[in-house]
Amino acid sequence: MQDRLDRLASVDVLGALRRGIEKESLRVDPDGQLSLDPHPQGLGSALTHPNVTTDFSEAQLELITGVHADTDALLAELDAIHDFTFQEIDDEILWASSMPCSIGSPDDIPIGRYGRSHVGQSKSVYRQGLAHRYGAPMQLISGIHYNFSIETAVWRALSGTAEPDRDFITDAYFSLIRNFRRHSWLLLYLFGASPALCRSFLPDPALADEFETSDEGTLFKPYATSLRMGPLGYQSEAQSSLHISYNTLGSYASSMLEALTTPWPQYQDIGIKVDGAYRQLTDTLIQIENEFYGTIRPKRRTAPGERPLEALMRRGVEYVEVRCIDLNPFEPIGIDAVEARFIDVFLLHCLLSPSPEDTVALSREMHANQHTVVAEGRRPGLELERDGRAVTLNDWANELLAECEAVAKVIDSSDFSDAVARQVTKIEDPSTTPSARILESVAGGTPFARFALDLSRRHAVSFRATTNPGRTDEFARLAAESVETQAAVEAADEGSFDDYLDRYLALDLPELDGPSVDS
Repeated sequence: MQDRLDRLASVDVLGALRRGIEKESLRVDPDGQLSLDPHPQGLGSALTHPNVTTDFSEAQLELITGVHADTDALLAELDAIHDFTFQEIDDEILWASSMPCSIGSPDDIPIGRYGRSHVGQSKSVYRQGLAHRYGAPMQLISGIHYNFSIETAVWRALSGTAEPDRDFITDAYFSLIRNFRRHSWLLLYLFGASPALCRSFLPDPALADEFETSDEGTLFKPYATSLRMGPLGYQSEAQSSLHISYNTLGSYASSMLEALTTPWPQYQDIGIKVDGAYRQLTDTLIQIENEFYGTIRPKRRTAPGERPLEALMRRGVEYVEVRCIDLNPFEPIGIDAVEARFIDVFLLHCLLSPSPEDTVALSREMHANQHTVVAEGRRPGLELERDGRAVTLNDWANELLAECEAVAKVIDSSDFSDAVARQVTKIEDPSTTPSARILESVAGGTPFARFALDLSRRHAVSFRATTNPGRTDEFARLAAESVETQAAVEAADEGSFDDYLDRYLALDLPELDGPSVDS
């Protein structure tokens, strides 16, 4: 790693970093009940608006920033999107926590609708499939997806060439991903903010015995960090049988292709099209690439009608998407600059560190460490497993953070060094972590639902008290244009929806044993 740091000594690393955010939030009424209303018209088309869409449910907003070279500008845009959103949702508020509460009957949860175009219908059918496979409530768990990429100057320095090729960059991103998966437990400890949940959210009431309770409606684990990233969150018994390889783009594509084409008996029982209505896109282990639940994904922007895996194989990795970040309920937009800057440093550390190849054994070790930190991350003396040997969380965390300090110095910004220093404090004093701060209120007698609702209301008052007319007008213009764009997409459709699905689901991949990226 030191050799790679030395290569970057003369590079403007800070100027070469790019990041964007996709932030999910539930729309709820003033009493915290999940909204059953459709996506507000004033927000435009959920299919085509570049900044405001929905995730699983009509009530689950996804707010999307552009790509930014500056952290403050990134968060300012996310703040402005919130300003616009609050002006269009009447008296509703955005739920501040990753874990939902009052969602009513699963059958009442409104699944996202995207119009009558073929692509819009396919999005809804995909979500129907998720509901049948995992249950609709699980899909309402919300978080932040942090998109991260690196510009050419860094790739030139690391490759030692004037024009680093796509294979080099793609391999480097996969190296980053392998390290991230091994070390992402650290982010769960530092930023996990879902140590408690509402009893009503449990899929099986018998599971309540695994938790402690401070009142009739609240369940928690005293040392938990991010229950969202454990068995109660985005986990799948079917997917636990998978080993997705991140050693090369070719091995990743091969293992993903197996998941996309292998029928799964339970999903076959659901059926694909029953009595003329689609229940899911396919009966395979995953319907499409996005159904695979990972802490990080390799990504490439897609062309219309192009599958994510096709885009990766044709043009290589363009950026990575970090998916294990909880909403920080204490922050109005769910994240602050310190957290964003540390994630940048952490991802650079993952890029620059030696990155051993994936194995099935290492993947099992990684999953075990993740679940340990999810449930007991702040337990004094907690041990994890590293290369088959026990190591305390504190020792491993301090080692990683010391290396992150060296990376922050290469970025040459006091803000980034300060972001690392603040995380060192969390190792020294676990009570300063978001999960501990939440449990201080919840275990002290405040019901989790009341805790989250109070913060949600407070943030709503703050957003409604401030306006940014210039940005609001811009988002309103985009909303109007998005409605027109959706109409144009619908008008351009040809043939039947069945034919469209057949074409879309038929993957057109290059030979997997050939070059991993187009020349």
